[in-house]
Amino acid sequence: MRIAVIDLGTNTCNLLVAEMQRGGFKILHQSKQLVKLGDDKIRDDEISPAAMERTLESFRLHKKIIEDLEVERVYALGTSAVRGASNKVDLLERLGDECGWLVKVIPGEKEAELIFKGVLLAFQNLENPAVILDIGGGSNELILAKDQDLLWKESQATGMARIINKFKLSDPVQQNEIETLQKYFTEQHVQAIQRCTESKVGMLVGCSGAFDTVVDMIDEVDPGEKQRITQEILPDDFYKVYHKLIASTREERIKMKGMDHVRVDLIVPAVVLIETLVRSIGIKKIVQTDYALREGVLFELIERQNYV
Repeated sequence: MRIAVIDLGTNTCNLLVAEMQRGGFKILHQSKQLVKLGDDKIRDDEISPAAMERTLESFRLHKKIIEDLEVERVYALGTSAVRGASNKVDLLERLGDECGWLVKVIPGEKEAELIFKGVLLAFQNLENPAVILDIGGGSNELILAKDQDLLWKESQATGMARIINKFKLSDPVQQNEIETLQKYFTEQHVQAIQRCTESKVGMLVGCSGAFDTVVDMIDEVDPGEKQRITQEILPDDFYKVYHKLIASTREERIKMKGMDHVRVDLIVPAVVLIETLVRSIGIKKIVQTDYALREGVLFELIERQNYV
């Protein structure tokens, strides 16, 4: 059976199409559309009219791909910006009328759980305690895991679209602004830092998003050119990218090899968050994975075997 998973995030609307087989799957297609649900109206917990139109257009484009690939079942999920919006019902009704799909709005706890399951598909087993980080536009999910067990999880409304609307950052960002972000991230994720420190976590698993951009810059490849299940990020390589990004202007970032245009405005606070967690927890190893929420849906389908 062919299935599609649509992840309607705060910044992008992501599509994955897979052929489900007994006990496994084969990915047939992956793409994303920029929707920017987290534009300036996110401060008011609203989805702007322009963002609604961008989202409707992204669903139209995804529907064409889904129909061309003869998909039999569609799973559409809405995350932080949708669940926090006072006018989300209007958006969900318009999406349903346009495409005929029910978009299920999932709570942060479920989002973290699906991200963890997506990571399990990539790693199979996490032998040592690890913290999984998914940096979103609306929320960040941090998950403490060991072996095949989820030990603790949190979802905080500290995603990068919210950050750039909350803090007016200079171009390039200034040292005092970096320190403000570091303090804010430390305060907002204090429980995660404490739990990871107590569990002697040494590895950070970074899911897609900003981590894709970091490894694309390290490898000097265009966004989407290189598909990765997992790839280690050496500390020296991370800090080289980190210092390059925080010293850059927006215009300079646009021209950087590996920079995804959808992350030009979000990548600086994202790497500040990563660096803050690496330093505060004492992380020795960083591993990037393409697998996250959408693959977590595949994991659940395989578990239940209910796609046949």
